[in-house]
Parts: sequence; structure tokens; C-alpha cells
Amino acid sequence: MTLRVLFPFLAATLICGGSLIVEASQPKRPTVSAKVAVSRKKPNVAPAKTPVSSKKPIVAQPVQPQWKPFTSPDGRFTVLMPGMPKKESQTQKTYMGEIDLQIFAAQPPKQEVAYLVVYNDFPHSYGQMTNPQEILNNVQEMALKTTQSNLISHRNIRSSNGHPGKEFAYINVGGKITRTRIYLAEGRLYQVMAITSKKQQKNLAKTITGYLNSFQIVLKK
Repeated sequence: MTLRVLFPFLAATLICGGSLIVEASQPKRPTVSAKVAVSRKKPNVAPAKTPVSSKKPIVAQPVQPQWKPFTSPDGRFTVLMPGMPKKESQTQKTYMGEIDLQIFAAQPPKQEVAYLVVYNDFPHSYGQMTNPQEILNNVQEMALKTTQSNLISHRNIRSSNGHPGKEFAYINVGGKITRTRIYLAEGRLYQVMAITSKKQQKNLAKTITGYLNSFQIVLKK
């Protein structure tokens, strides 16, 4: 049994949905005009020379987001987010029945990047009978297929408390690059994603890695 039927809507909702695709434009740099003071001539006094400043005009930089720890409402994961994420819930019908999708998304102002954490719980019987690696592989396959993207890299990983996972990155036809880490833990699939433009990916690479590294699964007590 595979997730070929289940995951098309996951990939389509998260990456192809208009509300979550990163379309922020680059901030325009303000024009700085220098005001030159003109000295008045005095009788029998040579006009004063205007001092030439060696300093370059100051250009306003985009405001950097303030990263803060965020804990899910049910307390089962923590992550650093650039501000309070927006929460959205969606219910999808699958061959296993209805699946509830919980989406947490944050997009810093004036930056071409969006950060998302998404999770869904599986029916208990399905989680018990399906190979975790098969699920992870199918998530990657369907993300690529649904978004018509090319795979950049992938590797198997584990969470800090030993749950199986996978990290992969891909680029779609529009030039958007997605870096994703997915984990299976206690019957739940977590997807931790950062979506950015090809232009901004290099500048944000360290920040995105820090975001992905900050995600922690909290085990049920």
C-alpha cells in the first residue's frame, strides 16, 4: 500500500495554492537626495567652500524579522518562526477517510520567502501497516510530480529523538525553490518547508538551514 492517492492534494495545497506561493517583490530602494547648504557672500570675504563628504548616501535596508520560538497548539512540535505564523485547517477526503491538514505559515514582509510547517495524522491501522520509508519516498515523489519540479538533492535523515525522516530540495518551472524536511512520528506526518525564489535562495540559505534545524518533535507523555 502506498500514498500515491493521498499526497497529491498535500503537495498541491501547500505549494501550488495561490495563498502560499511566494510572490513578494524586491523592496525598492528609496532615493536619497543630498541637500547642499549655500553660504552667503559677505563683503570682502571669500565665499566658503562647501565641504565634500566622503560618506556614501545611506540606503534603508529591509527590516529583518524577529525570530521567536513557536509551539504548536497541541504542544507536539516547536520551531523558530519569523513572527507569529498564520494557522489554517483543511479537511481532505481520501480512500482512508477524511484527513485533517494543519498548516502554519509565516512570510516576512518584503522578503521572497515563506516558512511553513504542516502536519496530518493517519488512521491508527494505516500507520501500523505501512512502511515509514515508503511513505517518505512517496511524499517526495508526489511533491515533484504535482508541482512539475526537478529534484535538486535528497537524503534520509532522523529527527533529534530518532524518528525517520527525509530532506529534499526541488525547483519548479517558475524558479521557486523549496527545501523540505519530512518526519513520521507517532502516527503523524510533519512537513517543514521553506519556499523562496531562485534569486534569493543563496542569500537566505543559512537562515533557511537554521529554520529547518530548529524544528523539534515533542513526544507525547
